[in-house]
Order: sequence, then structure tokens, then C-alpha cells
Amino acid sequence: MELAGQRSVPSVVVTFDPHPSEVVRPGSHPAQLTTLRRKAELVEQLGVDVFCVLPFTVELSKMPGDEFVHEVLVDRLHAAAVVVGENFRFGHKAQGDIELLTNLGHRFGFTTEGAKLLTSATNGEITFSSTYIRACVDAGDVVAAEAALGRPHRLEGIVVRGDRRGHELGFPTANLSTPRYTAVPADGVYACRFTLLGSPNREPMKAAVSVGTNPTFSGRERRVEAFVLDVDEDFYGQRVGLDFIERLRPMERYDTVEALIDQMHLDVARAREVLGRAE
Repeated sequence: MELAGQRSVPSVVVTFDPHPSEVVRPGSHPAQLTTLRRKAELVEQLGVDVFCVLPFTVELSKMPGDEFVHEVLVDRLHAAAVVVGENFRFGHKAQGDIELLTNLGHRFGFTTEGAKLLTSATNGEITFSSTYIRACVDAGDVVAAEAALGRPHRLEGIVVRGDRRGHELGFPTANLSTPRYTAVPADGVYACRFTLLGSPNREPMKAAVSVGTNPTFSGRERRVEAFVLDVDEDFYGQRVGLDFIERLRPMERYDTVEALIDQMHLDVARAREVLGRAE
């Protein structure tokens, strides 16, 4: 944005949809860390002028690097300056790199800047990337994921009807239906912030969230179930966001329902403590 201001041109963030891997190698779509809607919100919060989503197609995947630059960056976007990560690759079979982009910029009239990759403040050997963050989420290490993202990992979805078992146990839950490919954290119980995305003026609520198959009841379907603390409300049909703050424990099977209920009380108390510290 600073560079755009210096050039007196709009700042533009460009992304692809669907993920290029799914187009090039169908069935290989990586877990999705952020929905397009959420990306647009984050970009807007940063003060970027335009969020541009380019449809990624088979034809685009086969486009040579110089042709991509001419058709997309020059003809469509009229780029004056291009900022990419220092390991950026583009064009057919990822043959283009920053050196090629810089040379093409000299030809077409734009500058190229390679941004250094971010590394962990506590361990400089760890480079932050989407692959690293997915691995953190997959392992349930949402604290490490937050450190890399600069914000908590979020799941978004619609609250759907469940089997109402939580209600029977005294812990009614909002069951979240998430979009395909969503990066759901490892099975376990988490302290989360629960946000009603259709109510922008309402503050996020505290929640203890279960991710898994409910092994005590021999469940098979993997679910995301949020028990919202101190709120007696039916969230059915509403679009919500869950920000994962800390993993409280792994998913476990209990021999009796009473033992499970006792543990759920402990989970709620622990979630309240963790979320109170995070405020």
C-alpha cells in the first residue's frame, strides 16, 4: 500500500480461485485456511483498494510466463509495480521466477519487488508459509498457527441441526457445517471465540468447542460443535465464525456419560480461564 501511495495508483491484492493444485492435479486441493469472503474482509481491513480474484483454469495453467504477465498484469491490471514473495513462481509448470518477472517489468513498464519470507521470532529456522500453517492446524497447534497468521485460525460455516445429545447432557451445542476443503483442527476440545457473522455489532462470545466423532457414543461423523458460554440462544441457520485460541485436550472416550459430563464441566472452566486471559 505504501508503494501504491508513492505511485499514486490503487493498491490491488490478486489471488486465484480455485486453488491451482486442484486444477492441475484434481483431487489434490490443500486444506483451505481462509474462505474468499474472509480474505476479502482481511484485505479490506488492511486498507487495500481492490481485491482481485482470478479464475484459475486449465488454460491459465498452460499459459507461458511472459504471456501471463502481458495478458494479466499489463493488459488487465495495468500494473505499475508488482510485489511478490521472494520464492514466487508463475507461468506454465512454474517456470517463471522473480528474475523473469523483473526482466519483463523492464519491457512492459512496471517494477518488481521481492518480499522476504517471514520467519518465527523464536526460531528463525521456521519459515512461515501456508504449508507450515496447515501442518500446525492439522496437529491442533492453534497457538503456533496464530503466531504465523498474526491472528487466530478461523472456521466459518452455517449452524445446522445436530442430534441434540449436547442438549440432553446440559451442554447444548451449535453444530457448524463448514465449506469443502476447510482446514479443520485436529480432534480435541478447544477454547474459541464464537462470532455471529451476520451481526457485526455483536461482540464475540466465549465457547468450548469439540472437534471429532464423539467416541463416547461411538460416533463416526466428524463434527465441529460449539458450546457457547453464558448464552441461552438457538443459533440454527446463522453464519458464524470460530476463532481457535488454544487446544484444551485431545479427544477421549469415557466409560460413562457421568464421567463425560464431569470432564465437560472442567473443559468449560478451562475455556473460560484461557479466553479470559486472551481478552
